[in-house]
Formats: sequence, structure tokens, C-alpha cells
Amino acid sequence: MSECTTEATEAMIDPVTGEIIDHKELAEKLLAQAKEQGVSLVGPGGLLNQLTKNVLETALEAELTEHLGHEHGEVPIAENMRNGTRTKTVLTEIGPVEIEVPRDRDGSFEPVIVPKRKRRLDGIDQIVLSLSARGLTTGEIAAHFEEVYGATV
Repeated sequence: MSECTTEATEAMIDPVTGEIIDHKELAEKLLAQAKEQGVSLVGPGGLLNQLTKNVLETALEAELTEHLGHEHGEVPIAENMRNGTRTKTVLTEIGPVEIEVPRDRDGSFEPVIVPKRKRRLDGIDQIVLSLSARGLTTGEIAAHFEEVYGATV
């Protein structure tokens, strides 16, 4: 019986794609690939740092797209549009992560995943490997952040 319980916790059904996810297998593949490329797990240029950066920046871009009502490169539906990015260092459980936060022209964009004036993010590292290791699309990441954070992106 304990064998079934262990298998059930390692393999789950992705709520977005319906695929069976084996988190342990994905993590092992990701770690092996990082080792082959000489990338450390932790530290400023480490695997977890890079994954956290990618997930946060993807989520922020999706939030801004939702806020503006159009994809990057499309014709704006209102006068407000993208206005570059600004660098922000956030403190996570794995250490500081430098991210590029997108801006809008009129300053009305209020990110949910990394709120303005907030520097410490708790709990974000728990989902980074499962999202990035699978190469999730923006839509899949958005669905996961909506489930975890209640953030519509």
C-alpha cells in the first residue's frame, strides 16, 4: 500500500494538459542536464536562480498582456502600451534573483506575482522546477499561477 502512495505523490495529472507528470523524473533529467553543462544548482548563476528568473518574468509578461489587452507586438487597443522593463532584485528562498519587470506607459500596471515595492517572495521556489523543467507555455504557467496565487494572468 505504501508503494502506491509513493507512486501517487510522484506522478500527478497536469490540470492544463491532462498529461501524467512524474516530478521526480523531470527533476532528475533537469539536474543531469545542468551537470553536463557545468551549471551549479544554487548560487547567482545556478539552475534554480535561472529557473526562478524565467518563471517570474514569464508570469509578469502574461500579467501585463492581460492588463493591456493585447499581446506584445500587436496593435494596442488603447493608448496605454508597453514601456520597457526595469530591473528588480527579489529575495527568494534560494537567494536573490534579479528580474526584469515590464512597465506600461501610464503606470497603471499592478503585478500580482511580484507586487510593486515588494522585495521578498516566499513560496515561489516550490513551483519553479515543476513549471520550467517541463518547458511550459505561457498559458500553462498562467493557469498554474492562477491556481496557486489566485492571479489571473
